Amino acid sequence: MKFNDFFVFCSERFAIGQENDSKRYYLSIPVSNALVEYEEYYELTPEEFSRFSHDLDEMRKLASECRARREDDRLIMKPGSKRGDPI
Repeated sequence: MKFNDFFVFCSERFAIGQENDSKRYYLSIPVSNALVEYEEYYELTPEEFSRFSHDLDEMRKLASECRARREDDRLIMKPGSKRGDPI
């Protein structure tokens, strides 16, 4: 999978973009465990992507829900046994 960030919000610590092969949209957040830092990718519908790309407050809310692990059903790649914690 190749993830292509369209918008990166460094101070907010999330990004939105599209996975190249599947064309699925996503919101990503950084996470880390004892071994590595990586990103978790949460799927967005095309409608959400369109709306979120113009509404920073809505993106913040979803990123917060993802960090709290209340949106795990959206994960594009399921985490392993050593899942990281949001940074």
